[in-house]
Amino acid sequence: MFESKSGILLVGGLGFFLFAFLSNAVVPILLYQDMPEQTVEELASNNQNLLYMFEDLSRRYPDQFEKYYGEANPESLAKALTIGRKVYTGEGCWHCHSQFIRPVSNESERWGKVASSDEYQNELQRPVLWGTRRVGPDLSREGGRRGNDWHAVHFYDPQMLSPTSPMPKYRWFYDDNSPDKPNERGLAMITYVQWLGSWLEQYPDYENYTPLEEQMRNPLE
Repeated sequence: MFESKSGILLVGGLGFFLFAFLSNAVVPILLYQDMPEQTVEELASNNQNLLYMFEDLSRRYPDQFEKYYGEANPESLAKALTIGRKVYTGEGCWHCHSQFIRPVSNESERWGKVASSDEYQNELQRPVLWGTRRVGPDLSREGGRRGNDWHAVHFYDPQMLSPTSPMPKYRWFYDDNSPDKPNERGLAMITYVQWLGSWLEQYPDYENYTPLEEQMRNPLE
């Protein structure tokens, strides 16, 4: 009788495992395998919110920006996004910050709507940085919530803005150990973080931002 119950439990356990594998792995693969995936170049060309922010970055740190990225255009933006993603993962930022809002524990009340598949259909989300802990806030929609200067200071010395923050200082993101001289990595990290959530209709800090071309045409405005 004991062996019979053990056999039933074993078969049941294997059945549940197979069901979970099919529903959580095989079915999503079949559903999404043919969905288009945007390249970094496409992201840089089709995102006006982010391009405006990138132009703002070039105006705030003109010498540093020209030194590492030249002009603010879709090509240099794609370069900065690619470098920023590599630096972000290389520094292990995803250990403390997630980029996925889960449908549990009232997360939507803290971070906004639950993550949807369309937000991850691009090269910068491969692999998706789910996050391992919530030492810091979820960054799925961080872009535009704060200005470029804030991020420049925050990476240089987080405790200057958040005294109790456990985040380390990233002084190697700057030339001459100066917060107003972000280098290639520093500018890229700011760009990458500002990209997160920039695909939303409302991009708070930059929704009323005037593109650089219009500023040049109307310098008195």
